[in-house]
Amino acid sequence: MLIDAEEYQRILGDELRKLRRSRGWTRKELNQHLQSEISLQTLATYELGTRQCSVVRLVELCVAMDELPQDLLAKVHRRVFLDEPGRVRVDLRKVVADAPPDLWPLRRWAEDRLRQAGEQGGGEIALDLPALERMAELCGMPTVDLIAHLRRYTSR
Repeated sequence: MLIDAEEYQRILGDELRKLRRSRGWTRKELNQHLQSEISLQTLATYELGTRQCSVVRLVELCVAMDELPQDLLAKVHRRVFLDEPGRVRVDLRKVVADAPPDLWPLRRWAEDRLRQAGEQGGGEIALDLPALERMAELCGMPTVDLIAHLRRYTSR
């Protein structure tokens, strides 16, 4: 399983920001609850996902906001990996609306799936590795490249 470190960091930052806002706090107010002194700009870069924080700093942020670090990381994990190890979840409607020419086989397949599902069917599907490998072959690209393309079509 490949981990996109930039995406993981961005989603972690987003979850930290959501957690702070759910408390009704500004960054300044969060900073007042922290055990150590850090700048507001540093807090902002954590929330934007442009700066990595240490495990200790992450725990400190979570404790200040009364959140278990493992619960916050579980939220991040679900968003990054969609709770389905070895699978990639794709919103077929996004594929149909936006697929570039090199993904036309995927687009045609998505159109067919949506047509078959009809009104009651959902537009999301989880693709396992064999399906990803076959689709990558049809698109004439390595599986890892197809997965990178598909990340644009998740329903997050």
